[in-house]
Amino acid sequence: MLEPSHNHELPAIPGKRYFTIGEVSDLCAVKPHVLRYWEQEFPQLSPVKRRGNRRYYQRQDVLMIRQIRSLLYDQGFTIGGARQRLSGEEAKEDVTHYKQLIRQTIAELEDVLNVLKTS
Repeated sequence: MLEPSHNHELPAIPGKRYFTIGEVSDLCAVKPHVLRYWEQEFPQLSPVKRRGNRRYYQRQDVLMIRQIRSLLYDQGFTIGGARQRLSGEEAKEDVTHYKQLIRQTIAELEDVLNVLKTS
């Protein structure tokens, strides 16, 4: 089965602990107002809120948003269907999620290799 090509255009997630909503918007190709809406619809999404209600997302949030995006935009799920899919047993075996994790790990290892080569 071929994956949609725009999935590969999502950038690797930088090795930081927290991300702003703007950074997550860029990393996931989803507008900030959509992220705020998804936060209300998906209990799995709960960014840390700090001063002035600013949101700070962690790596697992970014991966979850990419998975939600894939379910809604690539696989054609409704919000309700995607929510059910993520909370259901099959979510643990979701191939898309593992492919993203593997791609992310490869990108990070390549970064480490480049650092080692240059030092």
